[in-house]
This record gives sequence, structure tokens and C-alpha cells, in this order.
Amino acid sequence: MISAIIFDLDGTLVETEELKALSYARAAVELRPDLGEADVVEGFKDLVGHSRQEVATALVRRFGLEGVARERMAEFGVHKPWQAFVQVRLRVYEALLTDPELILGHRYPHNIALLCEVRRSGYPTALSTMSHCEQARHVLAVLGLTDEFDIIATRDDVEHGKPDPEIDLLVARELGVKPEECLVIEDSPAGVQAALAAGMEVIAVTTELTRQKFRDTDLLDRCRVVDDPRMLPTVVRRLIGSPRRKTPGERVGTLGKERA
Repeated sequence: MISAIIFDLDGTLVETEELKALSYARAAVELRPDLGEADVVEGFKDLVGHSRQEVATALVRRFGLEGVARERMAEFGVHKPWQAFVQVRLRVYEALLTDPELILGHRYPHNIALLCEVRRSGYPTALSTMSHCEQARHVLAVLGLTDEFDIIATRDDVEHGKPDPEIDLLVARELGVKPEECLVIEDSPAGVQAALAAGMEVIAVTTELTRQKFRDTDLLDRCRVVDDPRMLPTVVRRLIGSPRRKTPGERVGTLGKERA
């Protein structure tokens, strides 16, 4: 029986994965003007849901950025080329996030409606995101969703990123439920792999960045892969069945808020 619902953030509640892809692309072009943004965005599709280090390292290698990134290390006080690339990229991404209307324009209303619906039905909810705490909190505040979660866990709370199950297992422990009683809503193959490795139920709601990956693999049964977010509530209801009401005092708290 499903006792709690865990949501991813980027690509699930809001299409910040698209903004992340754009920020990596613009940073790569800043370092190597001969590159095309579209090519870097295409390369990012293979890395959706992975940690910042994994994404940056892979893109540096794929697009030959090591030499030019190395020249920027002293500027940022870092010791590795991928770290310099990340710093260039963060300036772009943080500039994008300063525009609330841009974030609101990339939200997924059907997925957010599902979050609010399961909350009203009494299910404990958690956020499990590979975004770092400051950025996740900012996006949630703009979306008005900060108080919609019993637990908020970010990349800063774990040693290993998805597809390692550490973050999903962490929120299950904090919620006080068994992993097999959790349903995870994800958008990326890495996120789905993490949930499956944790022993949890999972539904993938795909995006333009991840849809083809799910079509090309058998990672998840097709009945658990949702290409049209309008169908997500129906698929979730089919899996969880009857609403569950919280018992008094069941609310646990949040990791993300405690990291203020």
C-alpha cells in the first residue's frame, strides 16, 4: 500500500531542466564560441537528473572544453576544469532564475495540481531533488510550494546523487515510512533508476528532454510512463487507490528548511 508520495522538482514540477540545459549551452559557447547551443542542449539530454559534477564533467569531455576551462580556474579560485565550467554556467543559470515570470512560465500545472491533490487526500509528501538547496528553495518560493512538503531533501543533503538511491531512502526515513510504501514521481531515467534501486514504486512523467530516452529503453513498464501530464492524476489514482488520511501529529518537518 502506498503511504507517501515523493516528487522530483526539475522537470517534474517545473521545467527548470530546460533552463539548466540552456545555461550549460550558453556557458559552453562562452568558452568555445565555435560551438552551437543546440548541440550542447542535445548533449545535456543524456545527463538529465544527474549531479552537477557529473553533468559538467561529461560536457567538458564531450565538447572539448578542458583547455579553455582550465584557463578560467584561477579566476574562480577552483582546481579543476569542470569546476570552472560550473562557475561560468552558474552565472547564466542564476541570472535566469532572477526572473520569477520565467520560472512561473515553465511550471507544470497538472503535476503541481497532483501534488496539491495528494496533500488534500492526506498523503505525506516529500521533495527529492538534485538541485542544490539555495536554488531549490528559490524555485519553490516562486511557485508557492515551499509548504506543500513534509520533507525537502536536496543535493546538499546527500553524498551520492541520483541514480544512487540515497536521497530517496533519506526522505523515506525522515517520513517514517518503508521504501516499498513510497510512490516517486520522476521525469528522468536517473531519477527512475534511483527510485527503483530504493525499492519504491515510480511513475515517470516525461518531458521533451527525457521522452525519447524512455521510448528507447525498457527501464520502466510503459503503463508507468506518462507522456501527457494531463493523464498523470489518472495513472497515480489507479496505483494508489483510496485516499489515505494522516493521523494527528504525523507531519515530520523538512530537511531543506532546517538548512536555512
